[in-house]
Amino acid sequence: MNVDIAAKALKELGHSTRLTIFKSVVKAGYAGVAVGEIQEVLAIPGSTLSHHISALASAGLISQRREGRTLFCVADYEKWQSVINFIQDECCIDEQSNED
Repeated sequence: MNVDIAAKALKELGHSTRLTIFKSVVKAGYAGVAVGEIQEVLAIPGSTLSHHISALASAGLISQRREGRTLFCVADYEKWQSVINFIQDECCIDEQSNED
């Protein structure tokens, strides 16, 4: 993962509403959560929710699937793990090289 991809994902999660949405989607697991459920919990207009979901999807953090008339959001756990790994991969590496 490069720094630009990680920065975009972290930028989108830097908004409290988007972070709340993402946490809801992550909690739902691989089955995902219906957009209507998210809207009900957050009590925000559909257009606002759609805007936030689009931002998370453009960062690759979630995907959507349709089942009949219901639209579900599903977390991309692999992408999220890549972002976490990007930050942690070099943890304390400078400290280790200073010990030599």
